[in-house]
Amino acid sequence: MKTKFLGKNKNLNNLPGSFKILDPIPRNTQSKNVFGLDYWNAFEFSFLNASKDPLLKVIEIVIPASSQYTVESKSLKLYLNSFYKKKFLNNADVLKKITNDLNKLTKSSVKVKFINKFYKELESLNLNKTSLKFTKPNLPICFSGFRSICPVTSQPDFAKIFINTDAKIEVNWLKSYLISFKEKGEFHEQCIEDMLLEFNKKYPGFNFEVCGRFMRRGGIDINPIRSNKNTLLFKNFRVFNQ
Repeated sequence: MKTKFLGKNKNLNNLPGSFKILDPIPRNTQSKNVFGLDYWNAFEFSFLNASKDPLLKVIEIVIPASSQYTVESKSLKLYLNSFYKKKFLNNADVLKKITNDLNKLTKSSVKVKFINKFYKELESLNLNKTSLKFTKPNLPICFSGFRSICPVTSQPDFAKIFINTDAKIEVNWLKSYLISFKEKGEFHEQCIEDMLLEFNKKYPGFNFEVCGRFMRRGGIDINPIRSNKNTLLFKNFRVFNQ
């Protein structure tokens, strides 16, 4: 994909908090009956308050899966990092600025807020350790050590994958399928959506919700949730210092 500023020798000092820094990525519009959202957590966000004192905050950004576009993560990092010398009268003003810019970019309704803690991780079946041949219906499943490849940088991405379903899934097949992504070059969001579509295909008629808790890179993590129903179990959960 073409980028406006990423990897280019361009000075952003004159563009603090500018919408122009952001690069859009079109969503895959071929998938039908897919619901969900993407939790983005930006751990390194600094701006100036009314007294021009620097503040450091953690931002949660929620982008609906139905958005026409999502944002390229490295451009979002450049955009958020450019706020370090931009003054705001209060927290609401800076959040409004980011929300309006992301709404414009994604052609959707994005939610942005400051956070200081995450939800607790749900109790789940550890797919890496279980001796069961089949998973248990309606008991969340967790697989750690998931690996895929970033299609922009060709660098590996790592995650915990969580699945909630009323189906009984063959454990060996599920582990093999999740491991098969290790050389796959796709964005986080597309990996999770691919999983949902594959589960729908192999186990038709059952409910599935898939959540990827990806490790952060460059101070930002992206955590997609996709479901074949419009109510979601998984929230923005993580131990805060991980």
